[in-house]
Amino acid sequence: MAKIDIIATTLFGVESMVAKELRQLGYKDLSIQDGKVTFKGDELAICRTNLWLRCAERVLIKLGDFKAETFDELFEGTKALPWADWLPVDANFPVNGYSLRSTLFSIPDCQAIIKKAIVESMKDRYKKSWFDEDGSQYKIHFGIIKNEVTLMIDTSGPSLHKRGYRELSVKAPLRETLAASMIELSRWKSSQSLCDPFCGSGTIPIEAALMGTNTAPGIMREFAAESWNRIPAKLWKSAREEAHSLQDTNADLNIMGSDIDGQAIKLSRSNAKKAGMDKFISFKRTDMRDIYLRDKTGYIICNPPYGERIGNQSESEKLYRDMGLAFKEIAPEWSYYILSDNENFEKLFGRPASKRRKLYNGMIKCTLYQYYKKN
Repeated sequence: MAKIDIIATTLFGVESMVAKELRQLGYKDLSIQDGKVTFKGDELAICRTNLWLRCAERVLIKLGDFKAETFDELFEGTKALPWADWLPVDANFPVNGYSLRSTLFSIPDCQAIIKKAIVESMKDRYKKSWFDEDGSQYKIHFGIIKNEVTLMIDTSGPSLHKRGYRELSVKAPLRETLAASMIELSRWKSSQSLCDPFCGSGTIPIEAALMGTNTAPGIMREFAAESWNRIPAKLWKSAREEAHSLQDTNADLNIMGSDIDGQAIKLSRSNAKKAGMDKFISFKRTDMRDIYLRDKTGYIICNPPYGERIGNQSESEKLYRDMGLAFKEIAPEWSYYILSDNENFEKLFGRPASKRRKLYNGMIKCTLYQYYKKN
């Protein structure tokens, strides 16, 4: 199988986590940039990375890159790429993308030029003048930064954070890929206790259970490239068989989720059951101040409510003060990993963090405040 340039896109701040995942999957030749990790692989790598990447947003095939300062250069550069190697004659190929700090700043014009150039390229290969686009979908992504154009095809379809277990959620839910990144950054191990006292719809506990059982996060869903001619069904079958064989259904995990909202607990239990992780997690309706932790050490990993979920700043500031006092009382020797958009969090919590990590929860700039266990 041919070596293919593949891009795993990421939320800003978690690129290193995705690079780590790719190395664990056996892909070593990596290039890390803001919002993406590029690597080389074959068709099977497309199947495996879609199934296994916990922290990435999408898996894209990189068709090529080139410089373009004019629409003529954009057209010719696009047309020169081997589109028919991937797009069959009946391919449905919408075009979307972005342009930053470039002379070609009009997104609609770029879309139209790229679309036209792909059609012309396919005319040369298929000897046709019209394409019905009534077959499988091949979403074309373009990125133009400082006049450097990158053209890609999306193999994932819906974003990889859509695992398939969370049909219902609370307001402003934590994206699954960000929850997985928080757990990875904590270096939590499955032999250790984990608690989320603000579990919402259960995302952090469920992602921890998926990790603890070595369950591929994409095992429940389908991907756009599963219907493509270029990637045989036997490769997807092989990748899924590998994923099932590596799952540890007898893992001994101590993962807890709690929330003061009874409806959130119902959602968490329902989502955990859909994910097949309900036997590994205990959920309980409990105020954060009243949590009982039986183990002397463990990890509290949480995304306390803010913005939409709590109402106003004074409420969130009171919550952070109460958290600082409660955690000191109920979990004095635990490690804490707390995501917040409040720049005064440490002062309100009552302790400086051991380390801080900038992350984005959707469009909200946040910090993961990391408090290491006291020795």
